[in-house]
Amino acid sequence: MQAYQFYAKPENGIIRIPDEYMGKITDTVKIIVLEEKSGKAGHGLTTGRVKSDMLLPPTMSTKGWKFNRDEANERR
Repeated sequence: MQAYQFYAKPENGIIRIPDEYMGKITDTVKIIVLEEKSGKAGHGLTTGRVKSDMLLPPTMSTKGWKFNRDEANERR
């Protein structure tokens, strides 16, 4: 599964997929709509990706793992 994030303004109930993603999105997609309050600094309508957009969620659970400072900073 690949995730893409972009800002768009719905027009007549339509959210346009930016051209840069048109060839990449070829299958059924899951849509989650988060409303941005207008006027927030740095959140203009843009399709540019930022580094944090490229991070995937963790694939393994670390619940119950215990580390001390030395183990966490140990380099192998």
